[in-house]
Amino acid sequence: MRALDLLNTPTADWSSTDPGQGAADQNGLRTKLRAILRLAGSPDNHHRVAERDLHSLSIAPGALQAALADCHSGPVHVTGSLDRRLVLMKRNDGLWVLGDLSGLPHRTRAWPAWLDGRIAFEDDASWLSPAEIEPEAAERFGRPRVLLAALYHPEYFPLPRFPLGISDVARAARSTLLGTVELADMQLGTTLDDLVAGLREGMPDILGVSATFGQYDLLSQLLDTAFALPSPPVIVAGGSLVARNERLLLERYPDLLVARAGGEATIEGLLAHWHGDLERERIPALGYNGVARGGGMTITRRHTAKPVARDMTADIFPELDLLPATFDHHGVAQLEASRGCTNFCSFCPRGHKGTWSGAAPDRLPWMLREMGQVFDRYPHVSRTLYLVDEEFIGRGEDAVDRALAVSQVLDEAGFAWESSCRVDQVVDPVQDTAWHEQRARMWRTLLDRGLRRMLFGVESGVDSVLERFNKETTGRQNALAIRTLSTLGVPTRFTYITFDHLMSLEELKATYAFQGRTDLLLAPQPELPVADIVAGVRDEAFVAEHSMGMALHNGVSYMLVSMECLIGAAYTRKAADAGLTGQVRPSMGRVDARFADWRIGVASGWAQCWVDRNFALDYTLKSLEKVLDGSRRDAVREARVVLKGAAFAVLGDMIRALDQYPLTGVSGEAIRDLTHHVGRLLEARIDRLRPRMTTAVEHVAGQLRGEHATTLSREHDRWATTTGWALINASDSCGT
Repeated sequence: MRALDLLNTPTADWSSTDPGQGAADQNGLRTKLRAILRLAGSPDNHHRVAERDLHSLSIAPGALQAALADCHSGPVHVTGSLDRRLVLMKRNDGLWVLGDLSGLPHRTRAWPAWLDGRIAFEDDASWLSPAEIEPEAAERFGRPRVLLAALYHPEYFPLPRFPLGISDVARAARSTLLGTVELADMQLGTTLDDLVAGLREGMPDILGVSATFGQYDLLSQLLDTAFALPSPPVIVAGGSLVARNERLLLERYPDLLVARAGGEATIEGLLAHWHGDLERERIPALGYNGVARGGGMTITRRHTAKPVARDMTADIFPELDLLPATFDHHGVAQLEASRGCTNFCSFCPRGHKGTWSGAAPDRLPWMLREMGQVFDRYPHVSRTLYLVDEEFIGRGEDAVDRALAVSQVLDEAGFAWESSCRVDQVVDPVQDTAWHEQRARMWRTLLDRGLRRMLFGVESGVDSVLERFNKETTGRQNALAIRTLSTLGVPTRFTYITFDHLMSLEELKATYAFQGRTDLLLAPQPELPVADIVAGVRDEAFVAEHSMGMALHNGVSYMLVSMECLIGAAYTRKAADAGLTGQVRPSMGRVDARFADWRIGVASGWAQCWVDRNFALDYTLKSLEKVLDGSRRDAVREARVVLKGAAFAVLGDMIRALDQYPLTGVSGEAIRDLTHHVGRLLEARIDRLRPRMTTAVEHVAGQLRGEHATTLSREHDRWATTTGWALINASDSCGT
């Protein structure tokens, strides 16, 4: 029977109006798989795969391939990205049967150049057709074997996030139709020993590793093992830790490859290079060692191939292999709708500063349908997506229209959502009243379309500090934005850098005052016209009338944060110019730095000890807040407010202590005295916090069940029994 005959059978339902719709339809997918098996010559009693949980198979090509191989005696490949998953089965007559699970005709696929002249379809106007494939080309569907691994320290971050990084790279790799891609994430039960055992027992051809700050120990252990193998795989590493430590890593691991950008273009080029189709020098954004000179391997120069032109938002969606496991481990779903940011903050070393681009809203629906089917299997998980965009709104004349369109797509798919953006998307001093009223209407509409919370990088309320950070905002602008958002009823989180190396004690006092202001968080006024809100937040009488009496620190995401002098950041250069920088810490991507005011340095050090001692519990509460709804979520938020209030009290205690010591002319004994004094203050505060936190956690735990309750109880017990003060990323105790 020809594919065209199958298409005409009454039981077939191949219709698909856009990518992913066929794969999202379980009945249509079941029918497709049966049709593929029949055309490939498998007896009907071998079609057991059609009775499986098809969506879980469709999002994990390795599992689908194994299930189909169990039903078919010949070679089977499953390749292609999620929206255009492609099944290949070889028949006894030597022809291959190719079925596109999207239901779209084969001729609509952007076939990779390596297949030019190597494949001949019987009917490329159909989604299902026999085809002749050259033997060497057919082998490419199975090689190279790629393993993408993400590292993780569960003791620091108890609950996981869906691993967008390796999932995005997997999609790019699969889109080439070259080889197979498996994913492993240490958030989801995989251990370092598991990764090592996998390398020894089932060696991949290419190992991709994603590592971020605080994971240098894991990365070095894995690379040590991999490069010690008799025939190690090709190893490419990426992530923020790797980007800041390229030279160190290449010195230690001469054969390592480094992905310098997002990774998608790099993996596509690396797969082509593995097959000899592309020279290594032409792989986009790839770093590696130069030629050995003068004996031994040296870094004579670092090579970076010129990236090919690539629309970075044309395909920024992930594969979903690990989304079910993320929910199994009580994690949250993440997605991107844009990449880049619109500003040049001095503390950020990233190369994409000032560059922003957003995906077209009409590219989202198929991905949301696929994710929605996974959510459907976990009804206890909050149906919330976390858009990890650094700047959700973006820029340009169509910024508002695009943001509203994205929110509409999310809302129509049944999702609540959270994201991040800059304060100047709310209040901009150079814009007129009409602009501010338009933005206020936009925020109300976003609320109506499922916005659950938005994060804003306020970072400071002190003008001199904001100027040093190059935030291009002012303290008054931040205050007006916070008032506007709260009056509109927009749930918010704010990031705030409390300590920085160049600040004065007066700036620290002003920071404390700003965090303690009670005239910023105003009561929501849902019935008030936006024109009245825009005018009212600038009217002190209006502010006094509607103030909730709640201090700003209650809305700060993490209190007592200190500036990090990151390698390559403009702020780090300012600190170096002031003679404050010291040892480079490649494993953390930062440079040690003293504080211009030694007293603030003492306070910052102890503040970090406070943060680290409370971090695992606070992070657990924050993670639970993300996966819960309603009263349970409110209870978790109130527990976090207890921690925030204690941190603010600690800040006040420390400032009062600092004020007792002079800036200059102090002895080592005075420094030790202040250090011990602040340490005693923290001990007193943690003693007061314990019973309050126990009460708050018990209130939360009474509303939780299952693993959520178990996780919170475990982390609280660990927190309550901890003694002493130690930094997460240092071996020394605090105060030494």
